[in-house]
Amino acid sequence: MHIRNTELRNSMTMKTLTKFIMPLALSLLAAADAGAQELIANVYGRQTQSLNGKWDAIVDLYDQGRKNKIYLDRKPEGKTDFYEYSFDNGLRLDVPSDWNCQTPELKYYEGTVWYARRFDAPQQAGQRQFLHFGAVSYRCRVYLNGEEIGAHEGGFTPFQIEVTGRLKPEGNFLAVEANNTRTPDAIPAMAFDWWNYGGITRDVMLISVPDTFIEDYFIRLDKDSADRITADVKLSGAAAGTSVGIEIPELNVRETAVTDDKGTASVSFRVKKLERWSPANPKRYRVIVSSDRDRVEERIGFRNIRVEGEDICLNGTPLFLKSVSFHEEIPQRMGRAFSESDAVMLLSEARALGCNMIRLAHYPQNEYIVRLAEQMGFLLWEEIPIWQGIDFANGQTREKAGRMIREMVTRDKNRCALAFWGVANETQPSEARNAFLRHLIGCCREIDDTRLIVAAFDLVRFDRQRQLFVMNDPFIEELDVVAVNKYMGWYHPWPLTPDKAVWDVARGKPLIISEFGGEALYGQHGPADVASSWSEEYQEALYRDNLRMFENIPNLRGVSPWILFDFRSPFRFHPANQEGWNRKGLVSDQGYRKKAWYLMKAYYDKH
Repeated sequence: MHIRNTELRNSMTMKTLTKFIMPLALSLLAAADAGAQELIANVYGRQTQSLNGKWDAIVDLYDQGRKNKIYLDRKPEGKTDFYEYSFDNGLRLDVPSDWNCQTPELKYYEGTVWYARRFDAPQQAGQRQFLHFGAVSYRCRVYLNGEEIGAHEGGFTPFQIEVTGRLKPEGNFLAVEANNTRTPDAIPAMAFDWWNYGGITRDVMLISVPDTFIEDYFIRLDKDSADRITADVKLSGAAAGTSVGIEIPELNVRETAVTDDKGTASVSFRVKKLERWSPANPKRYRVIVSSDRDRVEERIGFRNIRVEGEDICLNGTPLFLKSVSFHEEIPQRMGRAFSESDAVMLLSEARALGCNMIRLAHYPQNEYIVRLAEQMGFLLWEEIPIWQGIDFANGQTREKAGRMIREMVTRDKNRCALAFWGVANETQPSEARNAFLRHLIGCCREIDDTRLIVAAFDLVRFDRQRQLFVMNDPFIEELDVVAVNKYMGWYHPWPLTPDKAVWDVARGKPLIISEFGGEALYGQHGPADVASSWSEEYQEALYRDNLRMFENIPNLRGVSPWILFDFRSPFRFHPANQEGWNRKGLVSDQGYRKKAWYLMKAYYDKH
């Protein structure tokens, strides 16, 4: 009873404190990304010092921490000195993780939490140093040794701050002001169907690199060639004419290029006996990028993906996408997924289902998931959370979304598993929306023109006169692939039997059913024809009907049921059947497979 009362009190308190929190949110927006640098490619392949672990924390309900300069971590020295805060001997939180799952009192908390820790940083001659945050939800300011050094907005993309010359050999004090308050100008905005996890949710590292270092690279197979590789490398701090090397030992590749006046070097070359990556054969090669002062290596795969008519072709062969979505969440822990072992759990269940693709819903997920998915042979669809409620007419929101999607593409452009950049989910047509999404497409293609652009729509309707399912949204012409979320049998009753449910949607382009399904409480049994039973039998029958309907979609090139696991969501408040969970998962929150899982498994085994 104490916990439930605490949760309710926190929830009600947040509603009454909007007038206090909004000024903070607006000020953080104004400072967003101040001091943040361009992303460094392949941070896990660099010399790093982990700053993960237990951090001291202060819950700042009324946002007084910055006013009181608690980032200075002052201690009483004289007899009359005192301070109304202390990071010592108080709350401690795990990093990475969300704060919501770590203590019952923070389950529903939305607001500010201060994180702090001390660390040593031995001096390294000729080195530059950067603080790297895999993600902080949603806004944050970063303070080092009593000075604000940077800020960032966006809960699912990484950022770095250079700290060269700011570090002490011993006793550096790092403080992070994290805030997950929902605001109308945020991405996602005020309402979304997943948990609003707050905190430092991914790895924190101190990166050390040479004075002149390899900042970024993009190494890929040309989209229209089976044997030509192009490499673009950017050096930070390099003069024009600096030599850059590209090696792929297994392919006997040793190429060189020189930088221009912007520090960028490019080279294109043909290779013999290239084994292209695919779900059936996720081949990757050891690639070494070097300069006179730096050397980075990782494993990179090479593949071609393109649209030919109504087909999605991987390496020149049409492919049917057997997909599923999941959130970056471990349901059994009721918290964010953040580790390599978390990635193994999520992806292993997708592999067992028979998938060859994952839709990373509805935001960029951590690098462990992305890299392991590539290693296991999953294609990926990645997107930023452009969902319902986005203010498309707001120019600042558009620029913010552009920055977020550039951070996503920059981080993952070398992952050949990435096949689709998603620019929107369930948005309504308007000129403002169209201009907004065109901007996002432009941001993607400015960095990478090799992937396919997709968006998910929920506008398909039944035309009774024509007896067809149709959709009218002119923006589909802007896309390489069209996706549709349609919950027949759940949110939409059947206007005719599934075998007669014929579609005429986005003809001439490949179509993916990106969401379908319905809710069922694991272990609950009831009639297969009563939706309100919340039974496994009804969910199973719903799936069977939808799979039958899919036979009547001539340009269908993939399906992705919603969703792999039950997940937490304040949207869902049925007291008996949901209890704060979206129950559309094929697998329960405790890891048990529902009846529909086996039906979907059989469908994928046949395709």
